[in-house]
Amino acid sequence: MLEDLVVVVDKFGNPIGTEDKLDAHRMGFRHLAFSVMIYRYNDGQLEFLMQKRAENKYHSGGLWSNTCCSHPRPDEKILAASKRRLDEELGIRDSLVLEDIGTISYRTKFDNGLTENELDHVVIAESNTVELDVNDKEAEACEWQSNEAIAERLAETPQAYTAWFKLVFDKVNQHLAEK
Repeated sequence: MLEDLVVVVDKFGNPIGTEDKLDAHRMGFRHLAFSVMIYRYNDGQLEFLMQKRAENKYHSGGLWSNTCCSHPRPDEKILAASKRRLDEELGIRDSLVLEDIGTISYRTKFDNGLTENELDHVVIAESNTVELDVNDKEAEACEWQSNEAIAERLAETPQAYTAWFKLVFDKVNQHLAEK
């Protein structure tokens, strides 16, 4: 099934094939991913819609992360995949203007033997309100958190966040500061 495949890429980010999602994570193959961050300004303060991953996720369960993240299916565009997963994970069907602001790259080995080795597209959207219908198989919580509070918690308890989150957070903040 297409939803169980990830797009494997070379060191330059060029697609070179597909692999079963769990097998790619077992073998540490570099593959495409995306991380979506929805933000808003509330009384002049920057806030992000954060997700706490469901405990039953195949890795990083119970950790805080960006709004949603996943992998595009073969031949699926990053922004289309982002919209799909916002709906599947959080029930967000709002008409958002998504923007791909570039990529981050990271490799992390988990205690369960899986490895994330991703070329991760960071996607953002501004929205003052979103309607949520959280899929409890994907997330156990979803809430707006201030930029300052996230930065403080990241410094104090980085283990409460996914391995990729700080990279995504820094890239989004840098992008928004340059706007």
